Order: sequence, then C-alpha cells, then structure tokens
Amino acid sequence: MRSKRWHDYLYLWTIIYFVLGLFNILFAWLGMIDFLVPLLFAIIGGNKYFCNKFCGRGQLFAFLPKKFHCSRHQQAPSWLSSSAFRYGFLVFFMMMFANVCWQTWLVFGGASSLNESIRLLWVFRVPFGWTYTSGTVPEWIAQYSFGLYSLMLTSALIGLIVMALYRPRTWCTFCPMGTMTQIICRAKTKKPLP
Repeated sequence: MRSKRWHDYLYLWTIIYFVLGLFNILFAWLGMIDFLVPLLFAIIGGNKYFCNKFCGRGQLFAFLPKKFHCSRHQQAPSWLSSSAFRYGFLVFFMMMFANVCWQTWLVFGGASSLNESIRLLWVFRVPFGWTYTSGTVPEWIAQYSFGLYSLMLTSALIGLIVMALYRPRTWCTFCPMGTMTQIICRAKTKKPLP
C-alpha cells in the first residue's frame, strides 16, 4: 500500500469550501478555482490529470464510502455515462451558470436587487440568513456568490445521491467539468467526440 501524498487530502478542500460558504457567502468565489484549474490542466497539458489526481470532489465521493460505508457499490444505469446524458447535463449546467452570470449582471446594472438566497436544486431556498452582511461588498459580488454557491451545493448534492445509490465516483462519469476537460483534450489531440 502506497503512502499518502498531499493531494490525497484534497477532499478536505471540498468540505472547507462548503463550511466557509455557510459562514460567509463571499467564500463562494473560491469555487472558481474548481472551474478554472481543471480547464487550465486540460488546455496546457491536454489531459485529465486534474480529474484523476487533484479533484477534491471526486476524492470526497471516494473517501466517504470508505470511511462511512455509505455507498451501495452498485453499477449505475448505462444512460448516466452515455454521451447524450453527459453532454445534455453539461448544457444544462452551463445554462444554470449562465443564469448565475445573468442575475449578477442585472444586479450590477441596477436592474435587479440583490437576492440573498442559496437555492438547492435550483428551486428550494436554503434557510441560511447569516451568510452575508449587506453592504460589505458591492451587491453584484454578493449576488454572484449566492448563485455560485447554490450551483456548487446542488452539484455536490447530486454527486452525493449517486454516490450513495451506485458506485462512489459515479458523479465523475457525468461531471460537467470532466466533460468539458474531455472536449478540450479531444480537441487538442484532434480526436472526434464519442
């Protein structure tokens, strides 16, 4: 058995991110690291090395079942890893991200007021009223924080559900960032998409 390396503990990053966001929503901006770093790895290296070695979320979904036996370790339905579902989920995810950016733009332009709410599954309001003190930063910065945190929390919940129902890293088969990095890698090597 190999000894643990520093990157074997990156699942802690995911936990810390969500805890910090509950105490101050402005920490949600740290989630941009989870968006940008995998893309940089794919663009510069032309590989999915980040997904395989450094993804804190993937590590969390592997760690929890080992530690707490909270996965059924069942084969996921094949449609979850199908190209149609993966690309469809990526499009849906990007539409939700575009909505976060649009809402931020509306607040920035003064056409809309700050919506201080965290939404789970894009519908259910999470009752955390202590996460932001109004006036701390410009409202558009706070608006983006609430939207990004909602998006990250929702995707984590989906990942936890499929982790519990199927295999630990089932989320990785249709993760939007994994799909995007795969598209970039294939473009760099000029391989056609499946």
